[in-house]
Amino acid sequence: MGRRSAGTVSPARDDVVSPLERLRRICLALPETSEKVSHGEPTFWVGGRMFATFDNHHHGAPHVGVWLAMPLGAQEALVYQDPRRFFVPPYVGGRGWVGVRLDGRPSWKVVEKVVREAYAFIQSPRPRRGRVRVRGRYDHTSRGNGNPSRSASLSGASFSTPISSRNQ
Repeated sequence: MGRRSAGTVSPARDDVVSPLERLRRICLALPETSEKVSHGEPTFWVGGRMFATFDNHHHGAPHVGVWLAMPLGAQEALVYQDPRRFFVPPYVGGRGWVGVRLDGRPSWKVVEKVVREAYAFIQSPRPRRGRVRVRGRYDHTSRGNGNPSRSASLSGASFSTPISSRNQ
């Protein structure tokens, strides 16, 4: 199967239109957010950086979802707490992104919460890459999450309680 042009969006399916429209409303309500097509899917950006991408059965995936950039530790916590709702997406999962299933009956309050987390994470100042001083020694990092206190405080504060029990 050939690759689609980066300028085209996957054909609409009846089970996808409503989740995409709801996701679009959530994302575009955030300040300075824009939408563009990347890799054949709608994506959402702030400050020149992508924080969310729609997953319309991407490369034959069995679900409709959204992939979100998340702070260090958040992906593991979310997938562990609710593996039916959250998943590790291909390509970007190795960098900490988390997938959220939007088909079926998702909790849109939870979707909005994690979208806002992704937006805040990407909008925050970029951590330095390379050598970072950690407790009197240098730690080399290639993930770009060079500021451990930033990552730990975001993931610890945001996901200290199971997400399924909050504001649904």
